[in-house]
Amino acid sequence: MPPIALPHDAKAGPTKSEVRAVVHSKLALEPDDHFAEVGSCTGAITIEAAQRAGRVTALERKAERLETTEKNLAANEESVRADVELRNAEAPEGLPDDADALFLGGSRNFEDVLDHAVETEIDRVIMNVSRLEVAGKATEAFRERDLLEEVVQFQVSHGYELAGATSFNSDNPVYMLVGSATPDEETEGDDGEKVAADGGSPRQ
Repeated sequence: MPPIALPHDAKAGPTKSEVRAVVHSKLALEPDDHFAEVGSCTGAITIEAAQRAGRVTALERKAERLETTEKNLAANEESVRADVELRNAEAPEGLPDDADALFLGGSRNFEDVLDHAVETEIDRVIMNVSRLEVAGKATEAFRERDLLEEVVQFQVSHGYELAGATSFNSDNPVYMLVGSATPDEETEGDDGEKVAADGGSPRQ
């Protein structure tokens, strides 16, 4: 897909394009999926999700940032395929009960949001964190709710010319928590040991 346009600034974000690529790889959105987002801000994640999913519900508690999301969404309307609903709401109250995938772009009320994910059995849950202390708390919160599948830490550097050669500027590291609130379907193998429905090991 071509790069999205983000002509309007929310003075926070957007999520870097390389990070968004990893987010969407982990989300693996399908055309019939309902994607929910907490903290839409510039709308970068919202727009790219709307190019893949069938429905998108994006929450933003700050009205001015939601307006930025709306403007940037309009700037990309030709590539958007989903039905998109933008909500000026505080999570978890504004979240839908039928989402297939959820992305948390901020840490405000994240424990309550994770409780909602568990209650509604959201299949894919991803949270991005930039601060180490919050990453530790979020990891524990995922574990306590039996959500956690993996934690990914990565950092991107961009090259620039320096004295006729190439040097690099590094972006801040990102901690990405990936999980699921959907119960695993398990069967018993020939030796009586439980295995996941896909033949792998059941999630611990």
